[in-house]
Amino acid sequence: MSEERPTSDAAQEETADESRADEARATDADAWAKACAEDLAAEKARRRTQYGAQPGSAAEELRKLVDAVADKLSGLQSPLFGAVASGTAQQMVNQVVQQAKAAVEPVIERNPDVFDHLAAAGSELLAAYRSAVEAQERRWTTPGTGPRDEGTGPGERIDLD
Repeated sequence: MSEERPTSDAAQEETADESRADEARATDADAWAKACAEDLAAEKARRRTQYGAQPGSAAEELRKLVDAVADKLSGLQSPLFGAVASGTAQQMVNQVVQQAKAAVEPVIERNPDVFDHLAAAGSELLAAYRSAVEAQERRWTTPGTGPRDEGTGPGERIDLD
């Protein structure tokens, strides 16, 4: 047989104190998280006003580029076609623009992360190219490192007079 002892008042008060402390910690954590979120939002707003809107993801930027090119192409008036053919040419341009948008949009929607990875890969390739070019330029501009600077070799003196 097991004997169960009734909890004493001190034990009940201790349990109540622990639960109040846990609630206070949770409230403090929520207040801290809320204050951090407010500070972050204020900092983002300050930066937006100072520097303008930050660029979005690569997929969003590609979508903006496609839209800008489409708007520019749609607004072009070609003087080569004349007044009669310009309406037909404009319709053809609009059709091509719409087909291009229809082809690009599903790719952007399905694979937005791919464009971020491609942008990162392009940046890395550019950094590697820049490093190689700088190393080559350093070799060209530093005296005494090329085969031309080995001094005077066994050569023949030519007198032009």
